Amino acid sequence: MIGREAEIKQLRSLKNEEEPQFIAVYGRRRIGKTYLIRESFEYEFTFQHTGVGNDEKKSAETQKQEQLNKFSESLSEAGYDCEERLTSWTEAFNALKEVIKKSKEKKKVIFIDELSWMDTKDSGLVTELEHFWNGWATARKEKDIILIICASATYWIMEKIVNDKGGFHNRLTGQIHLKPFTLKECEEYLHTRKILLNRHQIIQCYMIMGGVPYYWSLLKKGRSLPQNIDELFFAENAPLQKEYNNLYRALFKKPEQYVKIIEALSSENKGISREEICKKTGIASSGAFSKKLQELEVCGFIRKYIPAGYVERNAIFQLVDNYTLFYLRFLKNNTYDEHYWQTLNNSPKINAWSGVAFERVCLEHVPQIKAALGIAGVHTEVNAWKCDADKKKGLQGSQIDLLIVRDDQITNICESKYSKADYRVDDSFDRDMKRKISDYLIDSKTKHAIHATLITNYGVVENEYSGELQAVITGEELFK
Repeated sequence: MIGREAEIKQLRSLKNEEEPQFIAVYGRRRIGKTYLIRESFEYEFTFQHTGVGNDEKKSAETQKQEQLNKFSESLSEAGYDCEERLTSWTEAFNALKEVIKKSKEKKKVIFIDELSWMDTKDSGLVTELEHFWNGWATARKEKDIILIICASATYWIMEKIVNDKGGFHNRLTGQIHLKPFTLKECEEYLHTRKILLNRHQIIQCYMIMGGVPYYWSLLKKGRSLPQNIDELFFAENAPLQKEYNNLYRALFKKPEQYVKIIEALSSENKGISREEICKKTGIASSGAFSKKLQELEVCGFIRKYIPAGYVERNAIFQLVDNYTLFYLRFLKNNTYDEHYWQTLNNSPKINAWSGVAFERVCLEHVPQIKAALGIAGVHTEVNAWKCDADKKKGLQGSQIDLLIVRDDQITNICESKYSKADYRVDDSFDRDMKRKISDYLIDSKTKHAIHATLITNYGVVENEYSGELQAVITGEELFK
């Protein structure tokens, strides 16, 4: 298995614990949660079950019964004789208790996957799970149960389990938030598959697919990157054409408004305010709207930042999910020419997207950027910042997507630039960077030294302007 060393160690150590263990594993769809758990326990479970996706057109009672029917099938596979149809989660967990009691295994490993799908309206699932754990599993003299729950709906598991103030409060003995692969891990994965791409091509691929392992698993050996992208996205019945709709439907019971928010953000590379999102989507500003923004943020699709020196109402929201950005730019209204990416690989539209997508890659590799700056061990605040033009204050109007404020009295203003060769710093870049530094110094009133920092996928051409940079971070350093 590529990466995941700490997660594997954490899961495998559970069998050595003397007390019952309750672990929540969460992360976005296709990130490898189920694979991680199964591999860590070598596919040996006392009981395992996966919730099934719901058809929202069906009644809540029908959805509940379908979930119970599937749970009954899993009980049968674990050796339990379901003589009568399950009609409630009380009956379901009572049956699970019987499976555990009959097990001869020293540690009873219970794995329930996609738990959020099982939580249909008014089903009582969460309450019964709470009773199962608090009232029975932890009360057993044997103290031999390992319960692992998993969900792609990150916000659901955070709200219902991890941050619950009721019956689950402080009941988890561990949690794992499974993150996307880094560039380094993607490179290692390709090596195991004997797929040969250079680092520049791997960065390009990451700009399209992010670090989602499943997407990378679809790449084919012997194809160029453009050929692979055409086959995965633009060919007839390409496997990642329908992933966009499936992605949001899997996470949110009523995805329409979430998708509206995402699509509003996709049109503004630098991000927009809450008020602007409401205007673009027609969604009223409310507590429910706030919750949707929080859910999208927790699930990793958007980021929220409050520019340094500003307050909550000045928060900016920005789309950061690579796959979503790519889909909305190139697939949503595409007629699916099967050679689209090979034919138009150097078009202005693709060149414009490349700059935005590379910025997103950099945002996902801040630890590598800090290491390249030699400040891996220095405490920092990583943020973004913007200001509007204001003649009275002497502000010209600027935005900085990556601002690293360091405890050693230095602030790095980072500019990400995607290029097809070594980047040539010119007069325009120099003036733009000096404007940002000037605006930031005036607006923030910082006493820090400001280091102009360039992050680029290749290197930099040495000239009269490049000498003004305090640091240059190359694509090679993002792989460390």
